[in-house]
Amino acid sequence: MKRLSRLLSSALSATEALFAPVEQMNAWVERAAALLDNAHALPGFVVRWAYQGLLTDLARVRRQPTADPQVKAAAHHFLKVSASYGAGLFHCYDQADLPRTNNDLEQYFGSYRYHQRRASGRKVGGASLVLRGSVRLVASTVTRHRPVAAQDLRPQSLEAWRRLRQQLEQRQETRRQQRRFRRDPQAYLAAVEERLLKSTLPT
Repeated sequence: MKRLSRLLSSALSATEALFAPVEQMNAWVERAAALLDNAHALPGFVVRWAYQGLLTDLARVRRQPTADPQVKAAAHHFLKVSASYGAGLFHCYDQADLPRTNNDLEQYFGSYRYHQRRASGRKVGGASLVLRGSVRLVASTVTRHRPVAAQDLRPQSLEAWRRLRQQLEQRQETRRQQRRFRRDPQAYLAAVEERLLKSTLPT
């Protein structure tokens, strides 16, 4: 027991200089979490204004020449991530049905990938998720909530249905072209060159 106590004391003494930066970074995270939690149900522009105050403090720390390098790097990372998510971060406070996180959406993606792997026997997701995911994911989500009747399959707008079909076919054709190139690059490039020459020759 005494030996363990001495080891702990020695470890705490050796890492004492790291405590202050970690505590400062943790304080930023806790402050951000409290602001975004919005316990008082403030409107989105108020939460944005308060969060911008935190970002201003972080930018000030990043500019300080005497600040700890790790703290400055953490402030830079915090600012960078906040900037990338800032555009859509505060809409949820003004729209009651909009979730604050995308955890549920990620669960839907994960569930779809899981069932696709079970059905196909593959360990990784197939290319169909990229090609037709915009349709299959929606269908997968709907069928988890209620059965689909025959009238649900009838398109409400034929024009929108045709546009969607055209987009899916274009993606499929792009995929086919990639496969042809990988199978025989020389023949594919020769065919492209021939079509290019024909299109530039005078008629």
